[in-house]
Amino acid sequence: MTLPSGLTPGVWTLDMSHSEIGFTVRHAGISKVRGRFTDASAEARVGDSLAESSLHATVKTASFESGDANRDGHVKGPDFFDVEQYPDMTFRATSVEGDGEDYTLTGDLTIRGVTKPVELEVEFSGVAVDPFGATRAGFSAETEISRKEFGLTWNAALEAGGLLVGDKVKINVEAALVKQA
Repeated sequence: MTLPSGLTPGVWTLDMSHSEIGFTVRHAGISKVRGRFTDASAEARVGDSLAESSLHATVKTASFESGDANRDGHVKGPDFFDVEQYPDMTFRATSVEGDGEDYTLTGDLTIRGVTKPVELEVEFSGVAVDPFGATRAGFSAETEISRKEFGLTWNAALEAGGLLVGDKVKINVEAALVKQA
């Protein structure tokens, strides 16, 4: 499978200052809460074809923030990410299919020591050289996981029925990768 237009072989690394890794989960059955991670790294080793390429990413769970200090503390604690015991979430690509702008990236996602296969729908935004001479590639990706499958099972019953935190979590990634010299 050929490389997307403008993407050339070499090592590409995540530019976190121009990227965002976040998620959305239903809260109290009526609204959605968003969170994001501010510390992550990724390396894509692009070969002559997509089949010869690899991607590995690491997210620091302690970098979680949602805009609410109490919630952030709870999510970082043992009920959810347990950042002391599980400081990293990782993703390692196993295959990629597609062409043009749209791809399906399959890989192994590890959260709280539990690894499950996931598929991310990826949109390739293109390649550009910035004013400082760096070659950049842009991607958007999303997937949905069951948090329970990763051992994130804490919940509380609601008075009117149902649970406080939904099981389905939408993960969204906006990534800028920079080609290394």
